[in-house]
Amino acid sequence: MAMPVTRYAKSGDLHVAYQIFGSGPIDLVFVPGFVSHIENYWDHPDLARWLLRLASFARVAMFDKRGTGLSDRVSEFPSLDLRMDDARAVMDAAGIERAALLGISEGGPMAALFAATYPQRCQGLVLYGSFARSSSWLSVEGLETYLRYVAKAWGSGRSLPMFAPSRQNDLALQQCWGRFERLGASPAAAIAVMQMLTQIDVSDILSSVHVPTLVIHCTGDPLINVQSGRFLADHIPGARLLELPGHDHLFFIHEQIGDAMEEFLTGSISAAESDRVLATVLFTDIVGSTARAEQLGDQRWHNLLDAHHTTVRRELARSRGKEVKSLGDGFLATFDGPARAVRCACAIAEAVGPLDIQVRSGLHTGEIEIADNDVQGIAVHIASRVSAFARPGEVLVSRTVKDLVAGSGLRFNERGRHSLKGLQEPMDLYAASN
Repeated sequence: MAMPVTRYAKSGDLHVAYQIFGSGPIDLVFVPGFVSHIENYWDHPDLARWLLRLASFARVAMFDKRGTGLSDRVSEFPSLDLRMDDARAVMDAAGIERAALLGISEGGPMAALFAATYPQRCQGLVLYGSFARSSSWLSVEGLETYLRYVAKAWGSGRSLPMFAPSRQNDLALQQCWGRFERLGASPAAAIAVMQMLTQIDVSDILSSVHVPTLVIHCTGDPLINVQSGRFLADHIPGARLLELPGHDHLFFIHEQIGDAMEEFLTGSISAAESDRVLATVLFTDIVGSTARAEQLGDQRWHNLLDAHHTTVRRELARSRGKEVKSLGDGFLATFDGPARAVRCACAIAEAVGPLDIQVRSGLHTGEIEIADNDVQGIAVHIASRVSAFARPGEVLVSRTVKDLVAGSGLRFNERGRHSLKGLQEPMDLYAASN
């Protein structure tokens, strides 16, 4: 098969390079690991053969994440929800309404987040050599060792023993691996990806993945330990775990992955529960609204509320937030990306300044139930409780939100641990700023 044509999908202001190949009965979105270069993938016979195995049972969409490969470069590496947008942009450009997702290594957390956020667009999830939180496998010493390698020898391929110990004496593969490094990212970009990677933690949202899931991990993986894969399987409801013998992290060395995926994905796949999704919930309210209403009188107060509502709705529209309902002097809204939700809340706090009012906001990311144009669930209650602790003009978020927006450029100040009504354990809260 000739190399597929590389196309570009527009994700916000950026262009994401992708390819489509195969003609199987299902659609499959391939989410790459650390760095990638979709045209270079086809230059190595083992890797090309592995991709063609996927093409034998699926129509595959493969892309380079923003900042890597053939996709647009970025000044700062993005958070997981922005990368999730890239996958959705590729699906839209390729005319894919619903697909299985394959998350390789560092691509796994983003694939899991996508599956939880858009269950109606995800019919199945496969995670290979992946993890929920980087701290479960990446030590400070290990990170420093790899960063020194990137700074001094990136593009040489001498990191191959870390990824494929069984092939460490394969000089041809080492040359290909060096080319993979050079084309996948510049040294500075590779360092930025690694630093962003250290902040990944999606452990809190795994219970919200309600699509059929297969976790594949090598028992002797020297890069990401097998305990990380077991954690994923233990915390994603109904997930199956397949442990492979061997010590190679590189996916294309393992031909049995394709067999396991075909059996898992082309069998009977249950439909996702489309009324249960992962979302970031935002509560806002005007500080001191009762006293202000008494001060202004009914007509002036209603005029002020109208101006407030118009301002909030404008910012929600800009950030792709969905207004659930107005709460008199506040709003309940949901977002499919936590970073956008935080930035929207910050924008609201700033935009209402000329109205001579202050708004407090609270955010939490978790599973919600959608019914009768309303939302329910513990995530809604948590966001409401978080907002009650916010100071005038403050955007207060849960630790889950803070962890999910790692790498977004958002800054947070600790606000301590608080006991939230209805929750057994106190929760760490953080004040956000753009």
